[in-house]
Amino acid sequence: MLQPFRAAVVLAALAALPAAAKEISAPEALEAARQGKLTLIDIRTPPEWKQTGVAHGATLINMIHPRGAQGFLDEVLAKVGGDRTAKIALICRTGNRTGQVLRFLETQGFTQAYHVPEGMAGSRAGPGWLARRLPTQSCSTASC
Repeated sequence: MLQPFRAAVVLAALAALPAAAKEISAPEALEAARQGKLTLIDIRTPPEWKQTGVAHGATLINMIHPRGAQGFLDEVLAKVGGDRTAKIALICRTGNRTGQVLRFLETQGFTQAYHVPEGMAGSRAGPGWLARRLPTQSCSTASC
């Protein structure tokens, strides 16, 4: 159980860094993903995926990875074929965690990483994926 704790510590430390300006709205993320211009990654936990469903076409990578931050990083790298210049967008519930994870990925050399600050449920940044009625998949459809 120490590994998820380490991931949380690393991400908490990164939260103190200046906020990244790499933001993309939920509709922009959907359209770019549909066009194959970016990989959308939902970093929430399995219970959250089951509660709301997931953004249509999103890859599911739980940020609280059993192998800690390195396990999370390995899964992201596997999804983009090891290309740290691949364009990705991260989504969570309200955009808080994606901002932290975005900073972590940037420290790992990712140059085209963005986040959806309004998240699935909405925040000050916008109404969110669900309120915008953007397409979702049930957890069973998304294999979570």
